[in-house]
Amino acid sequence: MTTKPTLERIAILSVHTSPLDQPGIGDSGGMNVYIAETAKRIAARGIEVEIFTRATSASRLANQHLADGVTVRHISAGPFEGLRKEDLPAQLCAVTAGVLRAEAQKPEGFYDLIHSHYWLSGQVGWIAQERWNVPLVHTMHTMARVKNLQLAQGDTPEPAIREIGEEQVVLAADRLVANTQAEARELIELYSADRERVRVINPGVDLQQFVPGDKSAARANLGIAKDAIVLLFVGRIQPLKAPDVLISAAAELVRNDPSLRSKLVVAICGGPSGSGLDRPTALIDLAAELGISDCVRFEPPTHRERLVQWFQAADLNIVPSYSESFGLVALEAQACGTPVIAANVGGLPTAVSNGVSGILVNGHDPRHWASVIADTLSDQQLLVKLGIGATNHAAKFGWEATADQLLSVYNEAVESAALRLAQS
Repeated sequence: MTTKPTLERIAILSVHTSPLDQPGIGDSGGMNVYIAETAKRIAARGIEVEIFTRATSASRLANQHLADGVTVRHISAGPFEGLRKEDLPAQLCAVTAGVLRAEAQKPEGFYDLIHSHYWLSGQVGWIAQERWNVPLVHTMHTMARVKNLQLAQGDTPEPAIREIGEEQVVLAADRLVANTQAEARELIELYSADRERVRVINPGVDLQQFVPGDKSAARANLGIAKDAIVLLFVGRIQPLKAPDVLISAAAELVRNDPSLRSKLVVAICGGPSGSGLDRPTALIDLAAELGISDCVRFEPPTHRERLVQWFQAADLNIVPSYSESFGLVALEAQACGTPVIAANVGGLPTAVSNGVSGILVNGHDPRHWASVIADTLSDQQLLVKLGIGATNHAAKFGWEATADQLLSVYNEAVESAALRLAQS
C-alpha cells in the first residue's frame, strides 16, 4: 500500500557524485542508481524532489531535468575536474554555501526534509538541517570503519577525518536509513547510533528492465560464442571490489582444466575508481602475468540495455567484494535469471539467497573461489535451480517498495521533528 504523502518538497544531497553520471565510472555506482530510482518514484507520488550535487563540468552548471518532478541542481565548488572524492572535504564549505544560497532564493520553508547520501553529503545536510529547521534523514551507503575492518590487501585505509565526519552525521540525523539489518547493526555497534533512529530499507531493482532473456541472442549481440563459459564482473575497478580475485580464480580454473581455455570468457565491465586509479592497468597486467589474457575481456561501463545483455549472457555473475553495503549488481544479475557467486560480506547475504539464488563464499582465496565456481558450473541441475531461484529472489525487491518505505520514514521524521520543536 502506497504511503499517503504529507510532504511537498524534499532536498536530496549527493555531493560527490551525480545521479546523472554513468555507473561504473569514477565514484559512480549503486548509490547513483539508488538516488535516481527512488527520486523518480517519490516524485511520481506527488512530492517535488530537488537533488543537489557538485558540478564537475561547466556544461552542468545549469539545472537538469531527471524526470517529472525531479530536478538536479549543480553547485559550483572547486575546480570542475581533477578532484578525487578524498579531496572533497576541503570543498564542503563551498558546497554548503551553494546549497544554502539556492534555498535562500526560495520562499521560507520551501523544503520539508533533507535526505543526504554518503558522509560528505551528511556534513552539508547537518548544516542545512539547522538552518532550514527541517529533519535530516541520512543513508551512509558505505562506512569507513566497516571498510577498514575488511580492507583489501594493499588498499588504502579510510582516513580519520571520514570516521569523525560520519560520527557527527550519525549524531545529527533524525533518522538513519540502513540498507540491511547487518548495516543497522554496524551503525549501532561501530558508531553508537541511537537504535530508535535507525530504519532498515532494502534497495530495489528495476524489474521492468532487468529481466531474463535469450542467452544465445544476448551472446550473439555481444560477440560471444554460444558455447562459451562466461563469468561476469560488473562494478568499479578498485581493490575494494576485488575483481583481481576473479581473474586469479579464472587462472586457477584453466590450470586445473586446460580445456577450459578455448571456451572461458571472463568479462570485466567497469572503469578504474578510487585507489584503483593509481594502477589503472593492474588487472590487464595481472591477466598477462597469469597467462590468461586471451580469456579476459575488458568492457567499459555501459548503458542499461547493454548491461542487461551482459547479465543475460553470463553463466555466473561474480561479486567478490571485500565490503558491500548491499550489492545492487548482484540483484540486477538475479533479476535477469543469472545466479550469483558473491562474497559473504556486508549486505550481500541479503542481496543473494545462499543456495537458492546463488552461492556465498567465505574469504577471498582465489583457489577456493575457483573450486566453488567449478563445482557450480559442473552441476547443470544446480545451475538451473539457481537461475530460477535468482529470478524469484530478485522479484522480492522493487524500487516501488523502497520508495514507499522511504516515504514512511520521511513522514515519521517530520512528525518527530515537529513534536520535538513543540516540546522545546
